[in-house]
Amino acid sequence: MEQPMIGDAFGEMIKDAYAVRTGIGPRPLAGGRLFRPVIEVIERDDGLINGAPADHYLDEPDDWQPHDHRALRRCRGHVLDIGVGAARIALELQRRGMAVTGLDTSAGAIEVARRRGLRDTVLSTVDGYARATARYDTFLLLGNNLGLLEGPERAPAFLEALSRLANPGARILAQGADPYGTRDPVHVGYHERNRARGRLGGQLRLRLRYRMVASDWFDYLNCSVDELEQLIDGTGWRLKSVDQKDRPYYLAVMEQVP
Repeated sequence: MEQPMIGDAFGEMIKDAYAVRTGIGPRPLAGGRLFRPVIEVIERDDGLINGAPADHYLDEPDDWQPHDHRALRRCRGHVLDIGVGAARIALELQRRGMAVTGLDTSAGAIEVARRRGLRDTVLSTVDGYARATARYDTFLLLGNNLGLLEGPERAPAFLEALSRLANPGARILAQGADPYGTRDPVHVGYHERNRARGRLGGQLRLRLRYRMVASDWFDYLNCSVDELEQLIDGTGWRLKSVDQKDRPYYLAVMEQVP
């Protein structure tokens, strides 16, 4: 069987989703004539396949989850939106007159963010951008992007990179999900399999598939609040507060240790 081409699967997906929503540019077709909905397909390393419409990456504030609105009320100063995607959050901050930079590793996502009007964008990893001279007061990891911590091996380096970009008193606003309330045997079994391999239960190994393109495999973390607190211990950041009004989702506020 042919293997998918490795590339910017997320970017290709977002560009098509944007074209379908706006009616501008080439759009994927079903049956050669009808426009096809854009579906994000996530493949997990145990063989599980999940799919969901990709249009939510373009949602306007009226369609957001409550924790997104509460997160924006906590933003201050110069904001770095990490994993900006199609810039749904960053654009709203920009509309409110805040200084916001959108960072992503996906060239396609950055292209769409710019086309939608985001003025300040960076195509880079967090580690690569940590060498920049810019400094920030708020770091955003929304849309479940707490997952970008990946796991115990990666989290210290990721947080160290943010420390190099931080103004005194900077904060991280991160939205995560506690994976352990499920009774689904597929997920419970995956947690047990992970622990047997020395990983956190919710430490996912994933790749994104879109049409003929796949991303490289990557780690993505779902963790409990207790696990998060252990992960950041000794990194120069501390957990200041946790908003759990929308369980199992939560909004964690982390601040630099003085």
